[in-house]
Amino acid sequence: MTCKKTYAPFTVAAPSGAIFRAKKNGVTITAYRSGKVMFQGNNTTVESKQWQANATKKVGAPTPTGLPQGFANWSVLGSDEVGTGSYFGPLTVAAVYVDAAHLDRVRQLGIQDSKKLTDPEIIRMAKQLLTFLPYHVVNLMPVKYNQLMKQYNQGQLKALCHNLALQTVIQKISPTKPDGILIDQFVAPATYYHYLKGQSKIISENVYFQIKGEQAHLAVAAASIIARYISLLAMDQLTEQAKLTLPIGAGNAVDQIAAKLLHEGKSLDQFAKTHFANTQKAIKIAKRYD
Repeated sequence: MTCKKTYAPFTVAAPSGAIFRAKKNGVTITAYRSGKVMFQGNNTTVESKQWQANATKKVGAPTPTGLPQGFANWSVLGSDEVGTGSYFGPLTVAAVYVDAAHLDRVRQLGIQDSKKLTDPEIIRMAKQLLTFLPYHVVNLMPVKYNQLMKQYNQGQLKALCHNLALQTVIQKISPTKPDGILIDQFVAPATYYHYLKGQSKIISENVYFQIKGEQAHLAVAAASIIARYISLLAMDQLTEQAKLTLPIGAGNAVDQIAAKLLHEGKSLDQFAKTHFANTQKAIKIAKRYD
């Protein structure tokens, strides 16, 4: 928040419901989560004038990404998923609420999209994020995932998981309401809501969709980190059960390991998303062992 940064050297204890309060040149400046900023004391006209033009410009004005101006500084509930393109392991969806007061703390962790981080970095960051951010994770292990895929396509399943994760966090933070909700976009918004048709509760108020949502708000970046962390724990568990290192992705190395599991009499249903083409490839390779 530009206003917050400007008055950072002058901040004092903020009242309940305020993001920050500062005192400068006899003026008390108080900013609230609603976006309202109050100026009290002498010289209020001079102090507030510098913000009036900017404030008028910001209200309702979208950014080039389609998100409202200043969205990156809002209190946002974000969601993201991992595992959709990997044969082995779960589908993991996380929703995380990052209020404006925690943005700097999250940013200081060096947080970014989990795809750009090493596993040790993911683990270190996730363990810290989990200590102070409200979150919920829907982690569909392969057996459950494969059962649900008999009823839904993968896009539908992801939509259901996002909706459930968001709904759960909203219940956790109630009566607080996020300024906005940002979903890392994997389908068009109309398709997303079509997938949710018939659900008893659909989260749709103040919802935005953004490709590469982690670049638009730290809430999605945090969700990406936490989802990846839970997925890593799940992969460790599956690797222990398989007695083999399970590779990520869906390439040739995956086919070879899947074939070995079949040859050893293990069920791929326990370890993998069996609707992937890798299953049939693995079956053909496994026959060569006989």
